[in-house]
Amino acid sequence: MRMIQGEPRRALFVARPNRFVVRCILDGKMTDAYLPNPGRLWELLLPDCPLYLSENRAGVKLPYTVVAMEKEGTPILLHTHLANDVAAFLLGSGLVPGLEDVRIVKREVAFGKSRFDFLLEKDGRTMVLEIKNCTLFSDRLAMFPDAVTRRGSRHLEGLMRLASSGIRAGVLFLVQWPYAQYFMPEYHTDLVFSETFLKCRDRIFLEALALKWNSDLSLDRDVRKLVIPWRTIERKSRDRGCYILILRLGNDAVVMTGGLGNVFFRKGYYLYAGSAKRALTKRMERHARRRKNLFWHIDYLREKATFCRALAIRTDSDIECALAADLKRISHWSVPGFGCSDCACKSHLFGMDTNPLHSSPFLDVLYNYRIGSVEGELDDGDD
Repeated sequence: MRMIQGEPRRALFVARPNRFVVRCILDGKMTDAYLPNPGRLWELLLPDCPLYLSENRAGVKLPYTVVAMEKEGTPILLHTHLANDVAAFLLGSGLVPGLEDVRIVKREVAFGKSRFDFLLEKDGRTMVLEIKNCTLFSDRLAMFPDAVTRRGSRHLEGLMRLASSGIRAGVLFLVQWPYAQYFMPEYHTDLVFSETFLKCRDRIFLEALALKWNSDLSLDRDVRKLVIPWRTIERKSRDRGCYILILRLGNDAVVMTGGLGNVFFRKGYYLYAGSAKRALTKRMERHARRRKNLFWHIDYLREKATFCRALAIRTDSDIECALAADLKRISHWSVPGFGCSDCACKSHLFGMDTNPLHSSPFLDVLYNYRIGSVEGELDDGDD
């Protein structure tokens, strides 16, 4: 099957002004295109990455729609609205392991307050199936979601309720990376989804398939089932570990910083490496708020800076100092003595002139800790 009629237009990514618009260069000219994907896509939408565009009909606000991007020469489907068309093709072609003989009764079906993607019939029984598009991956490991998805957690809860009432139910994850071997919930970003995913085991149908797209955006029939490493998910889905706090200081400032006294901070973005042996989520939420009672060095800077993001790295290992060393390596400056009174590090606060979320070196560090580290622990027997 092909995703669009005619040849896709090729463009180069420049920026993402908002969740649903990208700015790109097409035929040497700057243009905007509709991006039908609410995910963060930080690790994919990097400057100059190739995009595949389709032309919109006359009268549509933006002239083009982003269908896919290219990573390492491989097309990655970004158009989430097309994921159900892909799923319908796979189901109709008998390419979904465990659902080879189903019949599609209806697309978009409501049960209570929730809507699901497919109503199927299998062996004379009704089955409800939800489709999730997965674009977060490393070499061998794919994870979902790349942003907190309360709706995704509600879908899992609703499917379990349907299963308890005697209706078959399940979720099919479409992984847009043909080289993936494993699939896991992204417990760093959305611990609730990961915990709910664990509850679903043996209660509903859960499968992840790796898909391959050709350069003309036709789907290759080489579809592979991925391993879900349940024991690793159980071990990793706990609320403790490290975090990277990103702050932005709009102007140079001298800030009274507890025992450090008056500290000069140049304007820019700041990366702070911290940790919490328990209640990591609450620790990050604390940093998101300005507080009257200042305790840690970072509290003083937080009073003057704008909160950008707190990024969890959930782990049992003590990696805070190693994380600080890696942030120092990719940063532009550091603040001596900041946040490191209980270790031998020279600092746990580092500065960058530009937004780290648009920086390939920073994203490489983040995803090495989030995905690369767990990828190295996986084995085929962990199921």
